[in-house]
Amino acid sequence: MLTLLVACSTAPSPVESASHQAPQRDEQAFEALIQQFSAQVKAQWGEGDYLEAGKHDYVKYIDGFRTRAHINFDEGKIWVSTLAQNQPREKLKQAIVETLLMPADPSSVHMFSDERVELKGKPFLLGQVVDQDNQPIEWAWRANRFAEHLIATELKEESRARGRTYYVEIDMVANHLSQREYQYAPLIRAAAQRYNLPEDLLYAIIKTESSFNPYAVSHAGAYGLMQVIPKTAGADVFRLVKGRNDIPTQAYLFNPANNIDTGAAYFHLLKTRYLREVRHPTTLHYAMISAYNGGTGGVLATFDRDRKRAMRDLNSLQPNQVYWALTNRHPKAEARRYLQKVLAFQQAFNEGQL
Repeated sequence: MLTLLVACSTAPSPVESASHQAPQRDEQAFEALIQQFSAQVKAQWGEGDYLEAGKHDYVKYIDGFRTRAHINFDEGKIWVSTLAQNQPREKLKQAIVETLLMPADPSSVHMFSDERVELKGKPFLLGQVVDQDNQPIEWAWRANRFAEHLIATELKEESRARGRTYYVEIDMVANHLSQREYQYAPLIRAAAQRYNLPEDLLYAIIKTESSFNPYAVSHAGAYGLMQVIPKTAGADVFRLVKGRNDIPTQAYLFNPANNIDTGAAYFHLLKTRYLREVRHPTTLHYAMISAYNGGTGGVLATFDRDRKRAMRDLNSLQPNQVYWALTNRHPKAEARRYLQKVLAFQQAFNEGQL
């Protein structure tokens, strides 16, 4: 990895592979969990209909992996499906209700299992979905009534290789993204003030990383709204900001307040430690965003394999030249696109479109 080619003052990305610092056994354990999970899902649904949770998608299985809920936060769509041939409507109703009332804090939800969702506290989807009377769904009686309505009026059936599938499709409200933003506005504002960061930056990062999906996970072992990896960014924040010798747990990072605080604290480290020699504020802004995705080493390697020469180039070029280099010459294509996306979302936020 190019992040290993530069001096020790560089930092790994919180959203790239954890292999830089995490013990190999931890990565292998996570991969083993995914493999076991995928085998159980594919045994029911088949290879071609396999789905798992991701950064912008919530996918939860219950009922021996025969019933699942899928939310695509980019499209604003919810699909609840079941392969159960015994009482399929009852299984579907159960999954619909659990999806509508899923908790705002995902720390107790086991994404890579078929354990049922424990319904407690304020529903995460409150305001993002309305029932047949155009009312928000906060209580079990309303969720049950809406589930019965969907099954009675919107139920679809489809024959598949593994048997007949029953499903319903639910449209989220038009401003579902704004509804999620509102949930986290106080946390984002507090973190921005705590670490002297612009609010629009945190909004844009969360939109890019997860579409404000607190259940977001990735194969790199990143968790939550800002997609923080425990063994890289999480460990750095705990050690250098919090003065702790441990690393954040999955449950810690699935808590939205902790996740936003940790992601913002990592930006603080990028600004005040790893990229502190960058003099121009706009250049620093570009470098921080790029480093959040591709690591500080990736930023420096864009300009030179030698850290001192790379930093000299960063400080001698105009910000627009730095932007061009990071979006055209960065070693990782994902990082090149990442800077463009985040800056576009920042602009949209400031124009009231995010």
